[in-house]
Amino acid sequence: MAEAHQAVAFQFTITPEGIDLQLSRQALSQIYRSGLRCWKKRLSRMKNRVLKGVYPASPSSWLFVVIVILATMYTQSDPSMGLIAKIQEHLPLSLSLTLSAQGQTMVSALLFSTLLWLSLILALRFCLKVLLSYHRWMFEQHGRISTITKVWVSLVRLLSSRTPLLYSYQTSLPHLPVPAIRDTLERFLESVRPLQSPADFERVSRLAADFERTLGNRLQRYLKLKALWATNYVSDWWEEYVYLRGRSPIMVNSNYYGMDFLYVTPTANQAARAGNTITALLLYRRKVNREELKPSRIPGTVIPLCAAQCERMFNTTRAPGEETDVLQHWQDSEFVAVYHRGRYYRLWVYRAGRLLSPREIQYQIQRILDDPSPPQPGEEKLGALTAGNRTPWARVRKQYFSSGVNKRSLDCIEKAAFFVSLDEQEEGMKGDDPEGNLDCYAKALLHGKCYDRWFDKSFSVVVFKNGKTGLNAEHSWADAPTVAHLWEFTLATDAFQLGYDIDGNCRGEVEHSLPPPQRLSWDIPPEVQAQVSESLAVAQALADDVDCHVFPFMEFGKGRMKKLKISPDAFIQLSLQLAYYRDRGGFCLTYEASMTRLFREGRTETVRSCSSESCAFVLALEERKGREECCSLFRKAAEKHQNLYRLAMTGSGIDRHLFCLYVVSKYLGVDSPFLKEVLSEPWRLSTSQTPIQQMELFDLVNHPEFISLGGGFGPVADDGYGVSYIIVGENMVNFHVSCKHSCKETNSRRFGSEISRALTDLMTLLSMDSSGKKQL
Repeated sequence: MAEAHQAVAFQFTITPEGIDLQLSRQALSQIYRSGLRCWKKRLSRMKNRVLKGVYPASPSSWLFVVIVILATMYTQSDPSMGLIAKIQEHLPLSLSLTLSAQGQTMVSALLFSTLLWLSLILALRFCLKVLLSYHRWMFEQHGRISTITKVWVSLVRLLSSRTPLLYSYQTSLPHLPVPAIRDTLERFLESVRPLQSPADFERVSRLAADFERTLGNRLQRYLKLKALWATNYVSDWWEEYVYLRGRSPIMVNSNYYGMDFLYVTPTANQAARAGNTITALLLYRRKVNREELKPSRIPGTVIPLCAAQCERMFNTTRAPGEETDVLQHWQDSEFVAVYHRGRYYRLWVYRAGRLLSPREIQYQIQRILDDPSPPQPGEEKLGALTAGNRTPWARVRKQYFSSGVNKRSLDCIEKAAFFVSLDEQEEGMKGDDPEGNLDCYAKALLHGKCYDRWFDKSFSVVVFKNGKTGLNAEHSWADAPTVAHLWEFTLATDAFQLGYDIDGNCRGEVEHSLPPPQRLSWDIPPEVQAQVSESLAVAQALADDVDCHVFPFMEFGKGRMKKLKISPDAFIQLSLQLAYYRDRGGFCLTYEASMTRLFREGRTETVRSCSSESCAFVLALEERKGREECCSLFRKAAEKHQNLYRLAMTGSGIDRHLFCLYVVSKYLGVDSPFLKEVLSEPWRLSTSQTPIQQMELFDLVNHPEFISLGGGFGPVADDGYGVSYIIVGENMVNFHVSCKHSCKETNSRRFGSEISRALTDLMTLLSMDSSGKKQL
């Protein structure tokens, strides 16, 4: 109870002589510093609101407008065309009585200047929104930029010249447009043509035509009405119906993972690695709170991307409900939740208003590692509730965690900045079977033991016994690029900014008077323990069924792909089509995630990578057609893929539009055989690229060993594959392949081998000259 006594700022006792008041100077000092930190944050938020509110102008521009208006009036001109006089006539009577005529004119001029300044801000913001709505530049050939696009780039640069805050562009981003229903249906039919027999395609075409003629236009009108009212006509429904209303486990099915460096572990000291990692994450949170992060942009351009997903990155949890979950977010949190050997702790990371040093956090983590106390009854596997089905967890939470000690401890986890798991295992690319150990590493991050992560938290950091790290992220609040940006900053800050001493410890001094981390207390009755066992059984069966394979492809990378004037993403996607055909003997509906963050509150859209052009190329290659024909078909397929990707990014995708039409039909209580069939189609090949967004943080020339492995996710279909890939530098692509053991037709290692073979075969084909000799 020592830390509890330290938290009391004053004590008093009542005696016959009166009240004996005893003040604790140390406690009062901590209260004062904590309050000071809170007020600094409030002032910082107020300042940022002003700076964001006037962007793309600046607060100082108000003074410029005032000076110009007053200078013009000094020359006996009226820049307001009579408006200043009108304002003066309507000034309050009290001002008219207390101010001279010249003073009243001055006040009226200031009011007019302010109104003019605000009008100019709105005009500039509108102009920027119109400019950011222009997307033709994406469809122009590289090196052949039109005059219109050149002028457009200059205007965007001009209006974006002032250094923006993280959220400065939010109100200037355009809204996601609703595509014409005929265009969506035509693109849909084009995407399924190579996957269906002529009879099936004819049947689906008739369904689409009937839908357009009857129900489609009615649903479209409601959707356009929503688009006029809402900031984004897709995102809220996507978050609710795709993520939060799902009743199956979010572990494996929804959550995804990110890995540490491939070849390097900065320190083998588990507590030290945790200290630097926690510090780096909190420094990133500070940058988000102060809006000091630069807004993300499309690489190589000045075009900003929506930053709304950063808002719920920290201090966020997914609370289970019987019908739908709810995302809960808190403004701030001064502690993190830690799990180790079946025990839960609250670790304060601020003291007296200051962030603890990395060495102090290491010291606190070491205290947890050295704690010999056993878990309380029912505590060790409590996290399995977050790994099982959602409805039982919601019922247990409502009945047994709504009051008392269980609620207080659950609040400590849910209101924490994030969750930290200190694992007893060692992971990474090590030992006699490095590839096999990478596969185990992936499974450890994706699901662990099914009870040693808190899968409801926005993200959980995992620190293994040998110093390797990783994270597991909940999917509903944000997509992978947002988490990847955070993780890139964390890895770079840990390795290159914070660093370690020669003994592998964190740098900095330790204040040994720090109170120890607080053990969380629980009162877990037998009914809850029974539900924990049931949820664990469900989660364990799911985890055991997952087959993961992680491998770095190092024969070549994007450098050689670009020399062939081919998009690296198109090259890899066509390799995946070839690999799948060789693995399964056919083609399938393929999902590639594309972002729609060019629009406000945009998330993702689907690129249907399996096209008629890609199928024609694969068949020609497998039938050993001539090289010239195969190369021609490849380039047509690559260009088609790029065009599909551009359409998805610019709001002309297929699947989100059809999804929203389906939601509207459900609200109206009408059934559509066409929409029902479309949305029930399985994605047997689900793919996603995780791009490196902050290459400037990593020096791959001088430190090539600091290569990130990227991250991955579980299979979407029971009989399909999940493939995530990250293009690292010029000479490497890392792949994460997943499937299920229960499907006898899939095997992650076999498919990984097919991917490597397909990549090599395509490069060999495209690197040959017309005589069949390989070009150097």
